[in-house]
Amino acid sequence: MAKKLRKSNQERKEGKQTELEQIQALNTRIEEWDIKPNSSMTLQAKNFRDLPLSSNIIKGLSDNGFTKMTAIQQHSIPVSLQNWDIMASAQTGSGKTLAFLIPILEKLYKLQWSEYDGLGALVISPTRELAMQTYEVLLKIGKKYNLAAGLVIGGKDLKFEVERIYKMNILVCTPGRLLQHMDQSAGFDVSNLQMLVLDEADRCLDMGFKKSLDAIISNLPSERQTLLFSATQSQSLESLARLSLTNYKTVEDPTLRNIVSSIKDKDNKTTTPATLQQSYVTVTLPKKLDMLYSFMKTHLKTKMIVFMSSSKQVHFVYETLRKLQPGISLLHLHGRQKQTYRTDVLDKFSKSQHAILFATDVVARGIDFPAVDWVIQVDCPEDVDTYIHRAGRSARNGKNGKNLLILTPSEEEGMLKRLANRDIEPKKLNIKESKMRSITNNLQSLLFQDPELKYLAQKAFISYVKSIYIQKDKEVFKFDELPSEEFAQSLGLPGAPKIKFKGMKSFEKAKELKNTSRQLLLLKNADENGDILTKKDKQVKTKIDKMFERKNQTVLSEHYLNLTQPASKKSADKADGEDEDEEDDFMTVKRKDHELIEEDLPELLIPTSKRAQKKALSKKQILLNQGSSKKLIFDDEGNAKPAYEVLGEEEFAKDGDLETQLEKYINKENENMKLADADDKQLVKAKKLEKKRKRQEKERMETESGYYSKENAEEEEVEDYDEDEIRYVAGTGDLDEDMVSEDESEKRPRKKVKYSRTDDSDSENVSENNVIQVENPETLEDLESLTAKLLQG
Repeated sequence: MAKKLRKSNQERKEGKQTELEQIQALNTRIEEWDIKPNSSMTLQAKNFRDLPLSSNIIKGLSDNGFTKMTAIQQHSIPVSLQNWDIMASAQTGSGKTLAFLIPILEKLYKLQWSEYDGLGALVISPTRELAMQTYEVLLKIGKKYNLAAGLVIGGKDLKFEVERIYKMNILVCTPGRLLQHMDQSAGFDVSNLQMLVLDEADRCLDMGFKKSLDAIISNLPSERQTLLFSATQSQSLESLARLSLTNYKTVEDPTLRNIVSSIKDKDNKTTTPATLQQSYVTVTLPKKLDMLYSFMKTHLKTKMIVFMSSSKQVHFVYETLRKLQPGISLLHLHGRQKQTYRTDVLDKFSKSQHAILFATDVVARGIDFPAVDWVIQVDCPEDVDTYIHRAGRSARNGKNGKNLLILTPSEEEGMLKRLANRDIEPKKLNIKESKMRSITNNLQSLLFQDPELKYLAQKAFISYVKSIYIQKDKEVFKFDELPSEEFAQSLGLPGAPKIKFKGMKSFEKAKELKNTSRQLLLLKNADENGDILTKKDKQVKTKIDKMFERKNQTVLSEHYLNLTQPASKKSADKADGEDEDEEDDFMTVKRKDHELIEEDLPELLIPTSKRAQKKALSKKQILLNQGSSKKLIFDDEGNAKPAYEVLGEEEFAKDGDLETQLEKYINKENENMKLADADDKQLVKAKKLEKKRKRQEKERMETESGYYSKENAEEEEVEDYDEDEIRYVAGTGDLDEDMVSEDESEKRPRKKVKYSRTDDSDSENVSENNVIQVENPETLEDLESLTAKLLQG
């Protein structure tokens, strides 16, 4: 077969011209599209094929099962294709990701974007998990485009990203890592950016990224298209829209509100999907874990997400319930885990058919888990928006789902009132006491056996109490009504740990400091004259210094610091006015570092040869050189101490100086050891003699009774004993003659002992062998004859 030849320049030009004509036709259709909310064109477009989209995106969508559009996609994509800025809001799980990825791909395709044009589109997500999910969808639907896409999030290799980020055409990222690349990556250029997307923008603001977003937007070109997507709307979101959007349109899910052309109406309400069954139960705080465990045991064939307020609670509940073995796969996810582990957990839970995921609000926004049956909100959400996003992990894309909110009696009235203001009215469920199972005793047993679990329980208790303390809505979260002792006992603790509260100002200050720019921090570190301190003016920390200051990753890291922290630093902290809670310390070591003066030290003989050095460093040789240890005396408390410390210097000096008493003590101990050795040898020798005597008596008795036959006697030999034992030579009947010493036994050859029996044929050879052989006497005459023979012999 002939090889397929490459396209000629003429064919390439024709193909290019055809593609440009197709793009021109698409632009004409887009300009003719009526984007009004109730227009016939918008209402009749049900599938992606009905929109003015290129064949590349239609092919990518159909290959991945995307054919029909959701409501937000139906109304927002045509507006985006006409290059309008958009602020869109819709229900959770309504398909907002495709609503902004399709316009990105289409715009870069129509501009004939290439690798030489640089970065064309930027997607900013609040969490790493949401950014990874968006990136995966982008790779699936954009495989027909000749564009380079990249994922830039925290927890990844920064050097790897720096080497490749300047080649990217589409970038999906988190705010913190993007701002870091803007500051540090020399080849990262955003001057040619065409489109900016802020996904879950309200969450970015809630997480404290407002200053980061302001810094990012200030570095981007003003002539760009901006798409702002969120499930809820707030005043902070409106202020961000005014800063980043120009000539924009507000797009909402038409099931909630018709599309409007401005943002003047501030009564926006976002509800949950109609396919979501919402309910709530009221239990006391100490009964929450019992309620959760009982619910899990009755729903083992489901897939559910359990939301809690802090990572320490998630960690504790996961570790304890995992040991109780409820009969279903358990997973946990929170922000303190490493990125690789978080990615693995997301993948496992997405692929599982029946599993329970304990998580914080890190997965409450935008993450699309397939087929989640139940969402359990163990801890009350901080506001209605958080409730909506949590519940939105179920009943996605028109599927059915269930949400259960667990409230305490003090939270019930306030939270239900706020939900009703947003047209959310969950149904109340009653708990059957017969179905409730208490795990308090099990938790107490686990905490008693495992100190790390007890430590986790203490941290979980403290984190929950602090989370209630810092809540702004005091009508819902009533700190004064917390049953602290009962709640601590429900976690398996013997009592409630003590908690130090820093106050609301310190929390807000820490949150601001976390997101403060480096330039402002440098200004704060300036001296009195206003000069910024350089690295030379202050102590510079190297990589090695940071390595030694790094904490352990185990749960006992704080206790480890208490063990290793020098006493001098603790005393300095006390001098600065810092309070120390002695009961929180696991163990304290008082250590003093003494300065050594070289002149006062004795001269040391340094071994010259390697063999001598090795011998000097040998632990065994060191112990031999040291000899016996110092004389120790136990005090009243049972502690071993040197004799001169217990007796006192004067009483100790009566018996002589230290060297004299030590030499006397060693000599005495050596004599005692020699006496003990002699006694031990005598005892061993006596045991051996007794053992041999019993054996000889047994063999003599067997010989006299004729136990051995002639054949067996000729084959059997006397057992050979060790040289340390006394040998049995012959049975003469006299014990003193039968027992010989070791020296005599060595001179005598070992003999075989043979036994013979009475035989009529050999009765005449009595005198030769000195053995009298007779028949068994039957009469009195036979006895007299036998007696006469014995007397003659």
